[in-house]
Amino acid sequence: MGSPRGGAGRLSGRPSGGTWQAGFLVGTALGAAATVLGRRAEERARAGLVDWRAVANLAEARLRRAPGGLIRLEIAATEPAYGAAMARVVPALEQALGVPLPGIVDRVAVVDRAGWVEANLVTFEALFGKLEGELLDQLVPQGAGLLKASVALANRWITTRQLGFLLGFLGQRVLGQYDLALLSAEAEPGQLLFVEENIRATAASLGVDVTAFRTWIALHETTHAFEFEAHPWLRPYLAERLEQQLGAFSRTTSSLGSGAARAVGRALRGGDGHWLERLMSDEQRVLFRETQAVMSLLEGFGDHVMDTVGADLVPGVETISARFHARRAARTPMERAILRVTGLDLKMEQYARGERFVAGIERIGGTVALRRLWDGPETLARDDELDHPERWVRRVLGTAA
Repeated sequence: MGSPRGGAGRLSGRPSGGTWQAGFLVGTALGAAATVLGRRAEERARAGLVDWRAVANLAEARLRRAPGGLIRLEIAATEPAYGAAMARVVPALEQALGVPLPGIVDRVAVVDRAGWVEANLVTFEALFGKLEGELLDQLVPQGAGLLKASVALANRWITTRQLGFLLGFLGQRVLGQYDLALLSAEAEPGQLLFVEENIRATAASLGVDVTAFRTWIALHETTHAFEFEAHPWLRPYLAERLEQQLGAFSRTTSSLGSGAARAVGRALRGGDGHWLERLMSDEQRVLFRETQAVMSLLEGFGDHVMDTVGADLVPGVETISARFHARRAARTPMERAILRVTGLDLKMEQYARGERFVAGIERIGGTVALRRLWDGPETLARDDELDHPERWVRRVLGTAA
């Protein structure tokens, strides 16, 4: 008769030697597999914060569904029209601004919406490239393992889709662009891009002549070319501030999490101030406001010149300007929310604030004031002067307002 204790021991589920060894082997195999998977996931996660090819595919798929698409032959057929517009715009600007603009006519491209996305993908990738190294070291340090790598890959999937949506959204709205790689190691001159699908659709929605509208947009973008190409100090000045902002951001990114979520919620509800500034350190905020002041000048100067020089150059310029500005102000609630959450509403504010300032200094100081504006960093408007142009005139020109 067997021992009751021995029988109880077998029934209690205590593993035999063979079972224990099999379990050890299975556990070892699973551990090894998890290590291999972790390393592979870590390698994929450290490949980058964004899948840029997927961003382009998502944005371009969205744009292909947008109304007003044109085939390549239709877009190419408009190139002579833009050539004719530039042949009128450049001499008029040279005369008004007193500065030659050689070479800009040779750097013009008429693109479709997808072409605009591809051009700007380079800029976005360069910006993220300045952040990636330090951010990836924080998100996925060497030997981080499967869990952290999986979280980083999930973040990459989300960020990729967010950027694809953003470029798809902007790709239906941008009309023209002076494309300048601020962070490029090589100081290559910029290129003028005209998004014909959007220009034609906008002219139709405004009920204005498309030829005149093309000239008006060409005038604005060529003015941006003047700002940078006639003043070589401006590009490195902006690039330095952008580099400093990106560096400060990468140093403080670990504290963004919950604060960013709360700030976005406040932005959607329309709280006081802008949510981007609430995420910034004091150092970032100073750099941000300096950069915003310059961008306001760039956009405001472009709008001011577009209307003043356009008076003699663009048929029906007053109607075009009035309808365009009314359209810019009449955003849908969804568009306003997207612009605010992405920070692009700041660009709309730049147009209005900058144009008021430029018109103000011209009213007080005449064309001399306009030409002094771009002398160098010391003559740029300070943040507190943008709403008080008489202060700038007093400081720079030494003239009482």
